[in-house]
Amino acid sequence: MSKTIIEVNDDNFDKEILKSDKPVLLDFWAPWCGPCKAIGPVIDGLAADYGDRVTFAKMNVDDNPATPSQYEVRAIPTLMIFKDGKVSEQATGMMPKTKIEDLIKKAL
Repeated sequence: MSKTIIEVNDDNFDKEILKSDKPVLLDFWAPWCGPCKAIGPVIDGLAADYGDRVTFAKMNVDDNPATPSQYEVRAIPTLMIFKDGKVSEQATGMMPKTKIEDLIKKAL
């Protein structure tokens, strides 16, 4: 079952991420970032696998500077898993699907 990855911004971050009733994997990315483009299809696949239990979201750091600054995102791609309104897991850089899947499983 394929699930949609939502686009979040500084304005809807609280509603979509912090107040979500299930864990959220948030991908901080930018259109010019090669590793961000490479990790995209991996996240799409995981969204199809886990989308019924985890919300998947992306935030363009160029268009939304406040939230990445608040969470001290210094490099992209940065993946954060939010659970009950708090960061439960975090990883930066290109990583294999298995590592991302491990982050998701820890949050479930």
